Amino acid sequence: MIGSRAKSFSKLQTDFLVVLILLGAASSKTGAVEFGQKLSPGTGEKTFHGMVTCSRCRAKHSPSLGRTATDCTLACVRLGSGFALIDGDNVYVLDGDPVLLKKVAGQRAEVFGALHGDTITVSSISTES
Repeated sequence: MIGSRAKSFSKLQTDFLVVLILLGAASSKTGAVEFGQKLSPGTGEKTFHGMVTCSRCRAKHSPSLGRTATDCTLACVRLGSGFALIDGDNVYVLDGDPVLLKKVAGQRAEVFGALHGDTITVSSISTES
């Protein structure tokens, strides 16, 4: 019975099932996140602390421009610079929602996200109290 049932599948259906099985196995080995699952530190995310600034000026905004750190960061981002987090000697590029990043520009912040090289993929961000 099993043999006759297997013969009733077309080559395309069989190939599709094999791909689904392989994708399921691969996602379980890579730690893929399922829909609706909340990310946690166990998935490679952690908390970072530092100054949210631009990748151009970093934390060295020119006082001769007469702008606050927030104004300078936002101006640089408008001109094409990316957001960055300065934590001591470490500089991380921030990859996240620009609307949220603009709200904390020029301020010390707590960033929760996954680090990939020198880039933090931001899951959440808030100003430090």
